[in-house]
Amino acid sequence: MKDIIFLTPVFKQMIWGGSRLGSQFGYDIPGDNTGECWAVSAHPNGDCQVSEGSCKGMTLSQLWQSHPELFGNPGADRFPLLVKIIDARDDLSIQVHPDDAYAKENENGSLGKTECWYILDCEEGATLVAGHNAATRQELEQMIHEGRWDELIRQVPVKKGDFIQIDPGTVHAIRGGMMILETQQSSDITYRVYDYDRLTDGKPRELHVKQSIDVITVPAPSAGESVKSAAELPVNTLNELIACDYYRVWKLTVAGAFSFEQAYPFLIVSVVEGQGRIGDREIKKGDHFILPDGFGEAELTGDMTLIMSSVNQAGTGKDGEER
Repeated sequence: MKDIIFLTPVFKQMIWGGSRLGSQFGYDIPGDNTGECWAVSAHPNGDCQVSEGSCKGMTLSQLWQSHPELFGNPGADRFPLLVKIIDARDDLSIQVHPDDAYAKENENGSLGKTECWYILDCEEGATLVAGHNAATRQELEQMIHEGRWDELIRQVPVKKGDFIQIDPGTVHAIRGGMMILETQQSSDITYRVYDYDRLTDGKPRELHVKQSIDVITVPAPSAGESVKSAAELPVNTLNELIACDYYRVWKLTVAGAFSFEQAYPFLIVSVVEGQGRIGDREIKKGDHFILPDGFGEAELTGDMTLIMSSVNQAGTGKDGEER
């Protein structure tokens, strides 16, 4: 059996960040405005280190380059996914992400950014921004340039345990009071459309209005297409939340004991509630690790909730399921 790859998170302080990554997850955070925990990342802006085992001290990007067999010998130039926890004390900016083609051409060969959110916590009656109300691109430009944000932005009600897919071109924003686990392409490209005129060091943060207008999808897909409840799913079952071109994501609630075959090039695992064991190794809320290719049977015991992800394999996967 190959070693489990445990990783040390990278933390980001943000104008809208809070302190719950320390109080609720037990992380040693750098300050009370810590907005993001990059839990599984090989991105240059936050490259996680392996925390134990024979590869201890190597970054995930180094491991990807030097030991491709751990990831199914993918032949890709970079680790494709990034998993983070976001703690929003205040509202995030209204933003949009480009697709691969636009990012490659306009952002020095970067990947685009398709992402999805699992809501770990939010206030009663919470909403987030997903989509917009402009019927045409001309109307979109007009509403943005005239600052008609209340008319433009579509608020969507959400609750703890909801799951939201955010495709490139989707206007979106996380609201204050939310904690989410985000699974995304390994990209750090975000275009801000509007930032509530907030100041950082006395200056407004940079906006990207032209790029945003370029990439926003018009008209927006309906809100019902993007939000689904994942709160009350069967226990001891790999519940698939999404399968798109870039990733598959599952939720697993372990009650007692559950085992499964690791049948993917690699499997990212985040413990978001509770505690237990994988094999004889203790794991708890806030732990993140990768089960490598060929890991075999993953034996889990305890009471805990896991969010897991991998790349999507074209056609029929190793597990034999039709896509």
